[in-house]
Amino acid sequence: MKLGAFSVSLSVKDITVSKSFYEKLGFEVMGGDLSQNWLIMKNESCIIGLFQGMFENNILTYNPGWNQNAEELDSFTDVRELQKQLKEKGIDMLSEADESSEGPASFTIKDPDGNMILVDQHR
Repeated sequence: MKLGAFSVSLSVKDITVSKSFYEKLGFEVMGGDLSQNWLIMKNESCIIGLFQGMFENNILTYNPGWNQNAEELDSFTDVRELQKQLKEKGIDMLSEADESSEGPASFTIKDPDGNMILVDQHR
């Protein structure tokens, strides 16, 4: 199963402080909007998202259709197909993509330890 580009979405208290901290670790801003309290940062193939005031806990995030540089892939498995496959394997959905839609959509699940997983397709 190919879930797409992987990142960790971090719920931060102060995005400016967090940005400065991760820059010291070698991360550079590759996207987002500081004025809207969210940034995407990258260090080699590692990607993190910093999000202030948007959600409570950290989230493992996958983006079907993107590579680790947020570039569109020619071929990928649509989020609705991934959702269908996971449901067939007995994975409970917390939120679901509308199976009758096309384009951007997402679903969320939790692993056995309660870690949130977001599969978020942007195209």
